[in-house]
Amino acid sequence: QVQLVESGGGLVRPGGSLRLSCAASGTFFSISRMGWYRQAPGKQRELVAAITNDGSTNYADSVKGRFTISTEDAKNTVYLQMNSLKPEDTALYYCNANVHTIVLVSRNYWGQGTPVTVSS
Repeated sequence: QVQLVESGGGLVRPGGSLRLSCAASGTFFSISRMGWYRQAPGKQRELVAAITNDGSTNYADSVKGRFTISTEDAKNTVYLQMNSLKPEDTALYYCNANVHTIVLVSRNYWGQGTPVTVSS
């Protein structure tokens, strides 16, 4: 089994910053992709940012230039630095990882979510 544990969410004023962290633990061979998704009440879950093991990144248009995704491979951890936060960024943020539990088997895992509220 693989567990993803998120942290760093909270309440922040518009224009403020937060840094989300997600640490993967368990038994696995490698992680090929990690990402952050978010879901606001009554809305579908959407991709915020993702990063692959070759360093390639992609971002939702709504967060480009404001959010930065990065990894610390030695700690199996992915971060999401969120700057210039807007009220529309308010959502439950989920960590996702595509994990090779053995060499040829890949599965998606999800964290429990960490809430981000942007409000004055």
